[in-house]
Amino acid sequence: MAHNKVEQVVEELARPILEELNYELVDIEYKKEGGSWFLRFYLDKPGGITLDDCQIFSERISELLDQVDPIPHRYYLEVSSPGLDRPLKRDEDFKRYKGHRVHVKLYKSVNGEKNYYGELVGLENGNIVIQDGECTYSFPRENVAMVRLVVNI
Repeated sequence: MAHNKVEQVVEELARPILEELNYELVDIEYKKEGGSWFLRFYLDKPGGITLDDCQIFSERISELLDQVDPIPHRYYLEVSSPGLDRPLKRDEDFKRYKGHRVHVKLYKSVNGEKNYYGELVGLENGNIVIQDGECTYSFPRENVAMVRLVVNI
């Protein structure tokens, strides 16, 4: 089964548990690293996700995954918070974090640059829009490899 397909199936399985616990699914990753497969859930909730929250979800989803068995081989299950530099992927993320500083990484260079930083303006007509000082940048979503919040220290 393809990576995307596994992620979709697992997300559908997880949705009722997430809704019941009032957790937000920030991201799911299913990938091979160093010869081992990993299924990672990144969760959040108002006020932040705790270690206990991760453990509760991990136990519930693990039991369900064992019953349904959507992954045909051995893998490691990991559940964690997305971190302060969380990725922005869903439309709601771009609304919620409007005005926050972000890092936009592109698949291909634009004007010799693949990395752009600025304040998130939002999504406009399928483009991710940021502003850096007087400059406004608009990137088609399909050209963007990643958008992450920038942690100000």
